[in-house]
Amino acid sequence: MNCIIIDDEATSRTIIGELCSSYKNLNVVEVFSNAIEAIKYLNQNKTDLIFLDIHMPDFNGFDFIRTLKDPPYIILTTADAEFAIQAFEYDCIVDYIVKPIKPERFKKSIQKVEGKLNEKVTATVTDKKKQQTGDDFYVNINKRLIKIDIQSIYLVEAKGDYIYLKTDNKNYTVHSTLKKIEEKLPDHMFLKIHRSYIININKIIDIEDNSVLIEKDVVPVSRSNRPELMKRLNLL
Repeated sequence: MNCIIIDDEATSRTIIGELCSSYKNLNVVEVFSNAIEAIKYLNQNKTDLIFLDIHMPDFNGFDFIRTLKDPPYIILTTADAEFAIQAFEYDCIVDYIVKPIKPERFKKSIQKVEGKLNEKVTATVTDKKKQQTGDDFYVNINKRLIKIDIQSIYLVEAKGDYIYLKTDNKNYTVHSTLKKIEEKLPDHMFLKIHRSYIININKIIDIEDNSVLIEKDVVPVSRSNRPELMKRLNLL
């Protein structure tokens, strides 16, 4: 995680830099004593995180944030606690640390940023999956192209050279392979639990021994696929 430090006090810049150095995943790429130089840098470069002082000559911290079109995550560092409410009007501000900065408090801030970055990565992966798979696909049945809503599918069964698609509203027999259908289905929703079956894990009603009840169908779970199924379940 790349970060920059913006603070007009040399002592503060040093302290924050030393705190950052104790985290292997934090890489301080630049340090600035004023906001104007930092703006010039950010016009040409990107960073994941900014440690930003509020009180600085020429530009205060909030003026600086308003100049950024797409601000990264920001941790405000200041000697004043009075701006905390104003700070959280900005979505990019993850935390607000009052100086002097204690290591324990600094650690909590870094954990908050890591949580935000993980959420962003998860959301990006999910969006990519949606773009790749879409919300539906078409199947050729008796020379007609029929649209299948992916979320309505609860079971896919391989039968020789055909695939049996079971949905909430209707069932379809399609000339295709299980592998080809699997490529069309989003990973976060569907799981292959047997060489002949793919299920929508959101539609599971009951699991007993090596079988799954999904809608009215009892589907076998192979021994090799069971661990992945159990991992995907939201167990209490």
